[in-house]
Amino acid sequence: MAKLSKKRKAAIAKYDAEKAYPLAEAAKILRTITSTKFDSSVELNVRLGIDVKQANQMVRGTVSLPHGTGKTLRVLVLCTPDKEEEAKAAGADFVGLDEFITKIKAGWTDVDVVIATPATMGKVGALGKILGPRGLMPNPKIGTVTQEVGKAVKESKAGKIEYKADKDGIVHVAIGKVSFDDAKIADNANEFIQTIVKAKPASAKGAYIRSMFMSSTMSPSIQIETKSYGF
Repeated sequence: MAKLSKKRKAAIAKYDAEKAYPLAEAAKILRTITSTKFDSSVELNVRLGIDVKQANQMVRGTVSLPHGTGKTLRVLVLCTPDKEEEAKAAGADFVGLDEFITKIKAGWTDVDVVIATPATMGKVGALGKILGPRGLMPNPKIGTVTQEVGKAVKESKAGKIEYKADKDGIVHVAIGKVSFDDAKIADNANEFIQTIVKAKPASAKGAYIRSMFMSSTMSPSIQIETKSYGF
């Protein structure tokens, strides 16, 4: 067994690792047990009672966090010339088409969000093997293939994030920074959880939310109680 550091032992001593805490209390504890010198990300992990092998039980979508993520996202818009000014005015970091397709094929993926217009998908589709594994492939289901590029850029910059259950039925998302106050962390977490609850597949059987844990970069995790969400 790995030896615990003094900081790790001190953090664990501040709460009961076996107890499930209300969301607001968990957010407060988290900020007291984080000791990194940088502004750690706050992460939420939700284990769902779904069978991801069944297509009708996949849980995936987007959510706009009320207080943003605390991270400055770099947004690329792949569009035709008539949409370029709209994208730039909304705050897109990179705007164009052919030149960026060439760069991506050469290995460039230095962005956090890629948005495309429907008219460009014939060309953008060829980037699937590069963008797909990185979670960057534009998708109409999550609003990143759209004619309303200005709206999509603003939403991404404001804190709209994508979520998707992994092969074990767990959804992992970053919902803020430790520098946020307790209320903002709790608000963002609650918004995400409520979105997950609404996304419950009709075919899912048994308990839907099996467990929830909150943590920050390199911190121990805190269990969140699920009863207030009806589970």
